Amino acid sequence: MPQRLSIGATVFLVLTVLLGLYFAYAAVQGPSGILRRIQIVSETTELEVQRDALRAEVAQMQNLTRRLSDDYLDLDLLDERAREVLGLLRADEVLLR
Repeated sequence: MPQRLSIGATVFLVLTVLLGLYFAYAAVQGPSGILRRIQIVSETTELEVQRDALRAEVAQMQNLTRRLSDDYLDLDLLDERAREVLGLLRADEVLLR
């Protein structure tokens, strides 16, 4: 004849299973679970790409700024920027768009 569990043992078993299910759910879906970690890694990668693009843009702007500074003046760049900003052309130039 099969042996039956007492009420206390049944309650303990049910609580243990529920607690195990809770921790399993928290490990997967919780604020520091596996899915959240995957999302954070993905966002980190995207932000690193943006950061690198911004660093390259800053380096380019620093180069242009240096080339237009009082200490080091690039006349070709100055001419190019003045023409672009003012919209002027020399008489011997042809504009292609």
